[in-house]
Formats: sequence, structure tokens, C-alpha cells
Amino acid sequence: MRAVQVKEFGGPEVLIPVELPDPVPGPGEVVIDVAYVDTIFVETQIRAGQGRDHFPVSPPYVPGGGVSGVVRVVGAGVPAEWLGRRVSSFVTGSYAERAVAPVSALTAVPDPLDLLSAAALVHDGVTALGLLGLTALGETDRVLVLGASGGMGTLLVQLAQARGARVVAVARGEEKLALVRELGADAVVDATRDDWAAAARHALGGPIEGADVVLDGVGGAVGAAALSLTADGGRFSAHGAASGGFAPLDTEDAARRAIELFGIADVQFGPADLHRLTSEAHTAAATGRLRPVIGGVFPLARAAEAHAAIEGRGLVGKVMLRV
Repeated sequence: MRAVQVKEFGGPEVLIPVELPDPVPGPGEVVIDVAYVDTIFVETQIRAGQGRDHFPVSPPYVPGGGVSGVVRVVGAGVPAEWLGRRVSSFVTGSYAERAVAPVSALTAVPDPLDLLSAAALVHDGVTALGLLGLTALGETDRVLVLGASGGMGTLLVQLAQARGARVVAVARGEEKLALVRELGADAVVDATRDDWAAAARHALGGPIEGADVVLDGVGGAVGAAALSLTADGGRFSAHGAASGGFAPLDTEDAARRAIELFGIADVQFGPADLHRLTSEAHTAAATGRLRPVIGGVFPLARAAEAHAAIEGRGLVGKVMLRV
């Protein structure tokens, strides 16, 4: 089968098309004919050799963790009705024509939902819905979304708006700001402004200064600055590191102001929650209540160009691979 491997740690050019043996399912597993591959920013960081304490991979390896497609082969103990079904799944090594997954990881894709959208929701749909549950976002809340024009940020804007919250979206440049306005943000703030934090504070409004919920998909200095924009007693999720690292938060200040802090470990879900959240995301997208924003789709063999596009930040929404 065709696949793409990281041959050594480095830039996008280390992603090389290769031929590998077809995978064989073990008991309780299936082989998926992959249609689309989800990509997320952390894959570019792993490819570059970052975070090796958390991601102990060694080249050569096939990157990626999420796909949509059709079940091609079932292993021992897997009900035959899975054969030929459209599914999405977390897998190990998704940049390939075929991928193995345990049957417990599969979520059937409803007929009205296309496989491209289903793949785009594998990671970001689950995490976005999980974050809203984790932070107990409600209709009276004011929410600040950092990195609002990215794959997950665009979902968070839509989901928070649907819950009735006041949504202030932070993104870079007019094209991205226009997108998040279209998706339902009540106010937008350009992150390239020197005074973006002051502008965000003003946009949040309300009788008590600051955001009830901050959803930080950026990290770094921007995420750290957003802690000061959080209202006393608020909730702050530091789940993103698109700037190169998670936000270095002043935990003593947060404790003093009774701000509840969440991190990436809080959105690592077990199989039951993964299936539930994926099904919720599928249903919302199939019924038109949630729209994954896809900025670019690259053929599998051009995975290096896809990574360059992710790192270049010129596209809005997600970057996907087509098999």
C-alpha cells in the first residue's frame, strides 16, 4: 500500500512517500480503506523532533492518528456487519491507504455526512465538544476563543454560539476575522494588534470584567496574557500549543482569583467518551448545526506540502489529506 513516512526528524521535506505491506487485522480489529486523513498541528511538532518525552516515536514512522473510510477486512470476533460500513476512527499511523483499528474505536458515519467532514471531526470535534462539557459552558457565559480561525477554533465558535454564550473570537488578519464573524462570533479581535488584550476585554463586556471561560488554542505569550482577561471564578482551558508551547500560566494568580485551570490532559478521553463525543459531532454536522471549516485538501503523496501549509498558517480552518 502507499503510505508516507517521516524518514528523520526535520522540516516538512522529511515526509517521504513509500510502499509498505498491507496491514492485517488481529482479533477484534478491522482494516479501513482510508478516504481522508485528519491532520493536526501537533503532528508537525512531533515530525520536527519536539516533545519526545510525550511522543516517544523514532523515525522512520508513519504519522497521523485519525481517518475516515470504509471497512475493508474484519478480524476474528468482529461482527460481519462492519464490512463495507463508512466509519471514522482514531488509529496509529494514518498517513496511508489502509489503517488498522480496534472495532471499539470505530464510529459509523451517518449517511448525510460526507467522509471528508467526518475525518475533519475525528480530533477537533471530539476535543471541542469535550471542552464545552469540561468548562460547563452555558448561555450566560462570556467566552474568549483564542486561535478561533483554526480547525478546532472554528468549531468552538459555532458550538459556544449555539449554547447562547457571548463569543469573542481572537484571530489574525481580516480574512480569518471575517470567517469567525460568519460562524457566529459576537465580536472579533485581531491578534496582530498591540492592544489586542485591551480590545478583547472591552468586547467581552458584562457587569464583571473579563471572560467567564477562556478557550486557549494558541498557548505561549498570547495564552499567558489571556489569564488576566479571565474573570475571578472563571474557567481557563490551556489546551493549545500552536505558538510552540503551552501557555506559561501564573498558577498562584489563578488560585488567588479562584480560576479553574484545565490542560491538555483533561481532554484525553476513554473509549466510551470518544464514541459518544464523535457521534455527537457527526450528528451535529449531518444536520447542518456544525460545519467543519477545511482550508485545504492535499493528496497523500503531498503530505509535505500539507505540513508546510499548516506551519505557514496561511490557510483558514483545517488541512486534510485525501487518499
